[in-house]
Amino acid sequence: MRDIELIDSHCHLIFENFEQDLEDVVSRWRSRGVKKLLHACCELSEIPKLKKISQEFDEIYYSVGLHPLEAHKWERNYKSLLHNAVQEDNRVVAIGELGLDFFKSENKKKQIDALMPQMELAFELNLPVIIHCRDAANVMINICSNLNKKGRCPRGVLHCWTGTPNEMKQFLDLGFYISFSGIVTFPKAHEIHECAKIVPCDRYLIETDSPFLAPVPHRGKRNEPAFVENVANFLSKLRSTELINIAAESSRNAEDLFKFNLINRLKGC
Repeated sequence: MRDIELIDSHCHLIFENFEQDLEDVVSRWRSRGVKKLLHACCELSEIPKLKKISQEFDEIYYSVGLHPLEAHKWERNYKSLLHNAVQEDNRVVAIGELGLDFFKSENKKKQIDALMPQMELAFELNLPVIIHCRDAANVMINICSNLNKKGRCPRGVLHCWTGTPNEMKQFLDLGFYISFSGIVTFPKAHEIHECAKIVPCDRYLIETDSPFLAPVPHRGKRNEPAFVENVANFLSKLRSTELINIAAESSRNAEDLFKFNLINRLKGC
């Protein structure tokens, strides 16, 4: 038995490049001590597949939501559909992957129009949000700050963190967690290294974002949940501590945020 237990707080496994060897992927993550995974949702059409894979593998929980790069698909009834998906399955532990991406898309209004109802739903259902934020930190901070002033900002995590220490501090001040992916292992990711060094021990998660962004030494290959150990290992070096401490802290934080084992979690009405 391995001494460490890890949680991959953000992955995608229903893509075609996992169809041929998913059982092997599962075996590898189990051999590396990965005890829980959160499978993020990018669009509503994925929800039946996410429900199915979470039934097949006990470690998998999932979110429901619409990715900002899919914002053009948002329709008025989607908030109701997401609400129903949450109510129908206790393995739904978050809303998302939602957010803003001004790097790959300039449809800012459509992204915000899709973001706000999802943020509202998360608050109403007492669920955390999984935030994708790329080249949009200032706008996202302003949105969250305004919701916070109204007492209606949900809890959540900035997934696959690529921001600056100053941006991180602003999100931390709003109560969010910060999640580090394989990018933190990249040699030139200096600002992310600095963030990983200074983030409080009770406010960070680790993830793979599989199949994307494989960490060193797997960079350039398909990413998978077993590689979350490489992220944890790198963080242990940055933070001058032992791997077992990173595993324990990040897992405890993920449990605190997502409440995986709270079967009868309050989800509103």
